[in-house]
Amino acid sequence: MDFEPWWLIFVPMLFALGWLAARFDFRQMLRETRTLPDSYFRGLNFLLNEEPDRAIDAFVEVAKLDPETTELHFALGSLFRRRGEMERAIRVHQSLLNRSDLPVADRENAQHELAQDFLKAGMLDRAEAAFGQLKDTRHALPALRSLIRIYESEHDWVRAIDAVKTLQGLADEPVPQIVHYHCELAQAALGTKPAPDLEAAHAALDAADNAARASERAGHPAHGGRVRIAMLRAKLAALENDPKAERLYLGSVLAEAPEFAGLVAEPLLANYRQAGQQEQGLEELRKQYVRHASLDLFDVVFRELRVQQGAGPAWTFAREALRHHPSLLGLDRLLEAELATPADADTPKDAAVPGGDLSLLRSLIHKHTQRLDRYACRSCGFQPRRFYWQCPGCNAWETYAPRRLEELQ
Repeated sequence: MDFEPWWLIFVPMLFALGWLAARFDFRQMLRETRTLPDSYFRGLNFLLNEEPDRAIDAFVEVAKLDPETTELHFALGSLFRRRGEMERAIRVHQSLLNRSDLPVADRENAQHELAQDFLKAGMLDRAEAAFGQLKDTRHALPALRSLIRIYESEHDWVRAIDAVKTLQGLADEPVPQIVHYHCELAQAALGTKPAPDLEAAHAALDAADNAARASERAGHPAHGGRVRIAMLRAKLAALENDPKAERLYLGSVLAEAPEFAGLVAEPLLANYRQAGQQEQGLEELRKQYVRHASLDLFDVVFRELRVQQGAGPAWTFAREALRHHPSLLGLDRLLEAELATPADADTPKDAAVPGGDLSLLRSLIHKHTQRLDRYACRSCGFQPRRFYWQCPGCNAWETYAPRRLEELQ
């Protein structure tokens, strides 16, 4: 195609049109800026200077002058919720929902914000209802996640399971804790009064097994869930007078998850004792301690040695164990067991300590070990005396190592 000189006339025309468009946009922006009240800019300045209290006061003044400012109301609601002023945050978001002219997208946003206000305020029934209204909106996924948290806190495991299934139908999102939901149902069935519901427990544990397999296929190991399933199946087998199956499940924990041995040592030893094989059970736990030492396992082995073989072998085991794994908490438990049991004639002379001295020694040590005789949540740091699968402090799952605090330091 040949170049035509008259085409050059378009170049200045394009520059002129661009200049006019820029001036028009700039003037429009200036007009809009002049219409904004000074309080708006003061609020922005306070926010930039990290003065949220004064920023809120300024924005409240703007909202009074222009009640139709939707974005400002959302900003105010978020600020109130962040500061913990839940009543004011709820009032702001409810005022938005009361507007008949509010666009659908803004109405959904306001509903989601209001549901979060209720949740943070601890008004779980109202939060549940508010999140439930978002199931067919673009906030469906975050609303379902919040509903799962609500059902967890209410221990409504059936609805939590249903919510997880709905969530996984909408998005390929793993929820490994669903294994524990089924385990919670099994545990509740085993504790049913006046008699355990064994059939319901079996069904719940079968569902937990299926959930664990699905989680593993998706690349999310269900190690803790598998341990809990085995422990509950052992308890179920004991209730069904099937000691062979009970021993099999408890033994699987020792073999496949040795770090949890302290949690199953007592019921496993009781199983052997019931069969008249307490010596064999003690020997198995002693071997387990050699392979994977832990304070809880030390405590069980020492006490059983004291019962079966007397103070001499028990103290010999304790000296050797504490030599290889020095522990104030282990020494404290040893002294506690010794003080609770009358002295034996076979107590070694070099191990014998006057009872008064033992009591004094134990009281001195115990003051320092009370804070060590706890489990610790990796998520929030909560330190209870008993082991939990779900942290009572932050509601996170499997955040406790099956070891006492002293062993983790």
